Amino acid sequence: MTLGRSRSWAAAVCWVFISLLAGCVLPPPPTGDTRDRITDSDETTASKRARVRMELASAYYSRGQLTTALDEVKQALLVSPNLGDAYNLRGLIYAALGDDVLAQESFRRALQINPSDADSMHNYGWYLCQQKRYDEAEAMFRRALAVPQYPGTARTLLTTGVCEARAGRWIEAEGTLTRAYELDPANPVTAVNLSEVLLKRGELERARFYMRRVNSVANQSNAQTLWLAARIEMKLGNRQAANEYGLQLRNRFPQSRESAAFDRGQFNE
Repeated sequence: MTLGRSRSWAAAVCWVFISLLAGCVLPPPPTGDTRDRITDSDETTASKRARVRMELASAYYSRGQLTTALDEVKQALLVSPNLGDAYNLRGLIYAALGDDVLAQESFRRALQINPSDADSMHNYGWYLCQQKRYDEAEAMFRRALAVPQYPGTARTLLTTGVCEARAGRWIEAEGTLTRAYELDPANPVTAVNLSEVLLKRGELERARFYMRRVNSVANQSNAQTLWLAARIEMKLGNRQAANEYGLQLRNRFPQSRESAAFDRGQFNE
């Protein structure tokens, strides 16, 4: 998602819901000299029921069946009222449904239950960014990045950079997205967003470098990446290369808005 505008990369940068099982608490290990491992058979019946409900809720949410997903979350919370992951997903669902009051309430409750849950911080931060509450969003992202051994650092840096770009903080966005790219150079979403920021800042050769890497992989290129590459080439004065990208747009994505924009010559949009 370049600067919050593209449809094709939106899912990769937006909401993230990682650990459905993390909130299903297993009983503590027995005291004394016993050192037996915790296995599935130690999971309580209630925990199993909540876990199954959450797995279903996540699956429905990923398919866009929001009402059904919400119902499954409600069922999980009936079984396990203090399941932080359930409130995290509840926040995502209500945000997608446009219910800002319940979305915020859900994210705050998730963090009240699990104050160090970086995934909830990430999701709440992106929600705040979409509401144009940029300072609050950045504070939430920073909290997530400060969690020790947080495995989603590259993802949260990417989202932070996108949010900074939305706020018009181009220098900060470049630095943050560069860090994200260094941690995960194979992620085309990071490369696209970084290239867009570099184009905005007039760093054309660097922008071209990242877009060439993305478009050189067939299953990574799409209407957005080809259009961005064409805009960069036009800025560099290389009309032939821009036309070559335009031809790919017409052939591969003739109905896309990017192809239409190329035909209209809207390279400075």
